[in-house]
Amino acid sequence: MASDAECAALALRLRLPAVRSLRCRFRLSPAPAGRALAYAFLEAEIEQTCVVSLEDFPATIAERFAVRFVPEGAESDDPDPESVDEIPYQDGVLDLGEAAAVQLALALDPYPRAPGVVLADLARDAEEPDTAPFARLGEVRHRQ
Repeated sequence: MASDAECAALALRLRLPAVRSLRCRFRLSPAPAGRALAYAFLEAEIEQTCVVSLEDFPATIAERFAVRFVPEGAESDDPDPESVDEIPYQDGVLDLGEAAAVQLALALDPYPRAPGVVLADLARDAEEPDTAPFARLGEVRHRQ
C-alpha cells in the first residue's frame, strides 16, 4: 500500500488532481536466466479532471496485469504488443512500486469524463452556423 507521500508524488507525476490510495498485490514466480514473472492486482482511488466540464471527479481503477522482470540488458526485441511487458532490473532488486506506478498510468482513461457528462451540448453548438469555428471561412469563400 502506498503512503500518503507516495500517493502525492504519484499524483504529481501522472498529472492527476489526487491519488487517494494505491494498493498492488504481487505474486512472483522465478523464471530461467534471472527472470521473474509477476502477476499483480492493482486497486487505486484517484481524482481525474473531466475533459468536458474540466471539473475534478473521483474514479476507481482495478486492474490485473503481468510483467516480466529481466536483468538489465537482457530485454527482448519482441515488438508484439500482446506479449508480457518486460521491466529491467539491476543488482538483484525488483522495483515493484515502479511497476505499479507504470501500470496505473497505463490504466488511466486518456479522455476521462465525469459520470453523467455528455458531449451533446458541444455537438449542438458545432451544428449552429454562427458558433461553428469555421463558419466565417465559408462566408469568405462564397464572396470570392
